[in-house]
Amino acid sequence: MSQAFVKGRRVPVTKITVGSCVVTQIKSIEKDGYWSVQLGIGQKNLKNVNKPTKGHLKGAIKDTKKAPRFLAEVRLSEKPDYKVGDTVTASDIFAKGDFVSVRGRSKGKGFAGVVKRWGFAGGPRTHGQSDRERAPGSIGQRTTPGRVYKGKKMAGRMGNENLTIKNLQVISLNPDTNEIELSGPVPGVPGGLLIINRLSRGKLEGITEVAAQIVEGEEPEEEEKGEGNQKQDEKPQEGTQEKEQEDDKN
Repeated sequence: MSQAFVKGRRVPVTKITVGSCVVTQIKSIEKDGYWSVQLGIGQKNLKNVNKPTKGHLKGAIKDTKKAPRFLAEVRLSEKPDYKVGDTVTASDIFAKGDFVSVRGRSKGKGFAGVVKRWGFAGGPRTHGQSDRERAPGSIGQRTTPGRVYKGKKMAGRMGNENLTIKNLQVISLNPDTNEIELSGPVPGVPGGLLIINRLSRGKLEGITEVAAQIVEGEEPEEEEKGEGNQKQDEKPQEGTQEKEQEDDKN
């Protein structure tokens, strides 16, 4: 993660390397029931790939020593214009200001208790209950229902789940290095696999509008405060003039 400045406003960003994806398979609605494109990204040694995968990637592999490390399928609503072996870059799909969603696998944090995992407050330490400070407490009822409901918030493994972050905005795009900057954090660890889906087209004007509204709201308050100070300064002057006239009469 880093930071970027959009017309004078600082925005937290995440730099993501969107490498050149290779089209490894195209599914059609006649054969598979839907349109989709399978993309391969990354590199690994071809000697570490088994024979069925080599046969699957036969038309897409151009290098005799390297093969895609990750394979992911992207569903489409219509027939794609790509063919097996074509290269898809980030600039072909995304543009500056677009709204996207990012799907990834969150960091695994191991076994955690209810206080850390769910934010429980714990029990009281009074009346000799010194060992109940981080305990979950009661987890069920009596005879009815006579069991613990599924999905009860209890201790267990935390993290390592598929998460999707929506409405992130593309701050910048570098077609030479295939790097993009998104406004905000994304799930996963450095070097992990992310799937970025474009939601809609947009511009970076929305970020500057919020800053403009804040600035416009602060300016009148300062002017009102300045006018109030002037009025307060004028009143003592009138009072001093009246006192001087009374002193002259006396």
